[in-house]
Amino acid sequence: MKIKSLVLLFILLSLMTFAQTKVNPDDVAIKKSLTYFSNSIISKKIDQAVNCIYPKFFTVVPKDQMTQMLNMTYNNPFMKIEVGNLNFGNIEKPELISGEYFSIANYYLTMKFNMGSVNDEMKKQLSTMLAKRYGQNNVKYLPKEGAYLINAAMKACAVSKDRKSWKFVFLEKEYKTQLVKVLPKKVLDKI
Repeated sequence: MKIKSLVLLFILLSLMTFAQTKVNPDDVAIKKSLTYFSNSIISKKIDQAVNCIYPKFFTVVPKDQMTQMLNMTYNNPFMKIEVGNLNFGNIEKPELISGEYFSIANYYLTMKFNMGSVNDEMKKQLSTMLAKRYGQNNVKYLPKEGAYLINAAMKACAVSKDRKSWKFVFLEKEYKTQLVKVLPKKVLDKI
């Protein structure tokens, strides 16, 4: 009887361990697509990065305007931005809404803004803006480099028709009114 109890306990523990380590294929696909987007930004392949954005978003911001904005941000000689250390937080289970799957993905990255060629007044304004956007504790000024180091907690909505290829809408509360035209209400309520 003791042996049967031990075997049963071992089987239950094995099943529990297996259930906890089971990899969710949706999580893997979303992480892969988001990593591809991030790597495109890091390598300054802006057109490639823009192709990772959910096409309906371009009804709010035209594709060429988005490309121009990303180029001005990441290929600006006055402002050097380095993106790195992409880590993932919670990724929600995809939900089917009107023929498309939607999943909110939380992720974290570090950014370094080098503002060496900007005057002190602009640096002060930028510091205030960054602290407001990312939180005072997540923004650190590096005086020797003339740069800001930012630990950014980000959120995106991953969208897919086939649960293999995912496109993204980056979620920020200040743009929620514009995103009404892009995302279902059920998704927007989670922002």
